[in-house]
Amino acid sequence: MILAISGKGGVGKTTIAAVAARALARDGSRRSLIVDADPAGGLAMALGMKPGRTLNDVRKELIHEVKEGARDERDLAVSIDYLLAEALTERGNLALLSIGRPEDAGCYCKVNVILKDAIKGLAARFDETVVDAEAGIEQVNRKVLGSVDYVLLVADTSMKAVRTAETISAVGATMAPGAGFGLLVNRVTDEGQVEQVRAATDLEVVGWVPEDPTVRRFDEEELSFLDLPDCPASDAIDAVLASIL
Repeated sequence: MILAISGKGGVGKTTIAAVAARALARDGSRRSLIVDADPAGGLAMALGMKPGRTLNDVRKELIHEVKEGARDERDLAVSIDYLLAEALTERGNLALLSIGRPEDAGCYCKVNVILKDAIKGLAARFDETVVDAEAGIEQVNRKVLGSVDYVLLVADTSMKAVRTAETISAVGATMAPGAGFGLLVNRVTDEGQVEQVRAATDLEVVGWVPEDPTVRRFDEEELSFLDLPDCPASDAIDAVLASIL
């Protein structure tokens, strides 16, 4: 199961992803892969897991070696699993893969294709994979979400955020025709706001998360969300995650 969490910037999707990772970490019988696909690396910070290497570090190393003639296509295929394993940061039953910020120009299609296939193979070794996607629809357009099973669209109660979620859903449906899509309304202060969102969109509203001072404190004090105590927001996110997975 590959779950992508997407939405407009600033609606709290990284916090949703971090609390989802917390829920998965509590089930010691399962192994979960958490992918921080936002170049800003916000999810890694929210979890208090500092990656030693990022996927882009691996990509740059491979590109350098290909350009220098140190590796051919067969060498890439053999070594990629090892290099990806080196890029994982583990805590208990969670493994974090951080995409990192691309710094080099140019297209190295062969390397990119091999990496994409290797990441699919990596995800297949875990019970579930949760991807904190980059804000907006850029990653959908680049088909990063093409292999996901479900896209959890996060919006606050603003219509701008809801319309962005609708756009992501429309574009994503063409890239991942078999995927499910659902809207999670975040930072709700009055349940009536949820009904207003339901009335304004055709997206399925799969749940809502109340504004929660405990979550706000963890965010402001840069505490690891893996240590978040039970609270109304975590209860709401846990319920949505359980219904999807």
